[in-house]
Amino acid sequence: MSAPTDQAQVDLDDGYKWRAFFAIALSFFTMVMTMSMVFVALSAIADDFGVSLRSASWVVISEALVISALLLPMGRFADIVGRKKIHMTGLAIFGVGAVFTALAPTFWALILARVFMATGNAMSQSVGTAMVVAIFPAAERGKAIGSQTTAVSVGGASGPIVAGLLLEVLPWEALFLLLLVPISIAFVAAHFLLDEERVSAGSDQIEGSFDWGGAIMSGLMVVVVVLTINNPLGVSWLSPVIGGGVILAVGLLTSFIRWELRRDDPMLQLRLFKIQTFRLAVGTRLLGFMGSTTTRFLLPIFLISLRGMSEGAAGGLLFLISLGMGISAQSSGRWSDRIGTRPFAITGLGLLAATGLAMGFMTASTNTWLLAVVVFISGLANGMWNVPNNSTILGSVPPADLGVIGAFTNLTRTLGNVFGQAIASTVVVGVMVSQGFDIPLKDIDDLPGADSAFTDGWRVAHFLLTGYALAALALAIRTKPAEINAER
Repeated sequence: MSAPTDQAQVDLDDGYKWRAFFAIALSFFTMVMTMSMVFVALSAIADDFGVSLRSASWVVISEALVISALLLPMGRFADIVGRKKIHMTGLAIFGVGAVFTALAPTFWALILARVFMATGNAMSQSVGTAMVVAIFPAAERGKAIGSQTTAVSVGGASGPIVAGLLLEVLPWEALFLLLLVPISIAFVAAHFLLDEERVSAGSDQIEGSFDWGGAIMSGLMVVVVVLTINNPLGVSWLSPVIGGGVILAVGLLTSFIRWELRRDDPMLQLRLFKIQTFRLAVGTRLLGFMGSTTTRFLLPIFLISLRGMSEGAAGGLLFLISLGMGISAQSSGRWSDRIGTRPFAITGLGLLAATGLAMGFMTASTNTWLLAVVVFISGLANGMWNVPNNSTILGSVPPADLGVIGAFTNLTRTLGNVFGQAIASTVVVGVMVSQGFDIPLKDIDDLPGADSAFTDGWRVAHFLLTGYALAALALAIRTKPAEINAER
């Protein structure tokens, strides 16, 4: 009689994990969609409040700063008090922040509302990966992360499309008010479908109190790093402001490391870096995202300013990256559970290097279909290496650390994107200025020689992308998954 009972339990668990995944994935989809929607609405926001686009960029920068600063602390805090509690609180704060954003009477009130909204975003994002991994068996970790990555890809691709369509008939405030629909559904689904004991599996092994000192230092350090690299004030890279930011970031990092190593209950267990698998996979992740973000960042400029494409056509090509990523994330996640993560990480990073090299030789006259194929393969490459890499990192740590390490993998992705975009921007602008073209991007196709200068910068940036990908590939080849987290 035991076999039917066991089978019934398997069926019950299988049904539960997908219901729970729906609740988590909907929040991921909505929050990522929101982040990409804002880029489309920036011009309308700037016009409405009578501010410059540089000032309006703080709508995006403030969100990035808050999310980056809070990911780690909230991941650890959730491990202590419960991941479902933090997730649902984050959804509620996000929803209230969306309303405040839509109703903001002044520009700076809007920024404060965005900070509040981003706090909720960070709370839910910090626990999402850990909850997904916790509800799936260890043998299906790749499937779990692949499904999550697909939800993120679809959200990122949907944002510009949804925003573009809505802004044709509604004011920008409607974008934020309409977010209440999916966020409310996600909140109700989380309440009824998520079981705290299951989504917080392993967190009962945590001893001690919350590390407030580590949380504050890590948050400040990340804010300083992101501000310094983003250089939102547009000062010279050799200015005292940038130099001071670098010195302050190094000082905060040093203090954070010393503080964490002295504590019995640190926010981030730095001794995990003694595990070779963890250390190499984290390095791979940082380098991989530094490379993959280069194309995402520069491609809209290449298509619109250099090739003269419409925003709609450019958006269609950009969608191919998310489409490819969504497809390969699912397949690589499921197959890596069967044959291991290394083959997919190595193949994906190899493809990323190849597409980076190919993109470096693209010009204004390159056939659009050829460009589309390369862009799609680039998306396939990103999903192919990203999912097994994340699975390897999470599989190398004890269950008690899943919350904070899940948040740490998201922070590593964010920092990789920030570094990659800053370097790509600096390279392109530097090459153009060296050839006498310190001009707005919209004028690239109007001044003789400016297109050639931009293409030279584009080429150097993508050769650097190839270098990042090859360095990440070297680390991935050396990474042998350690199944510390195989038992829950």
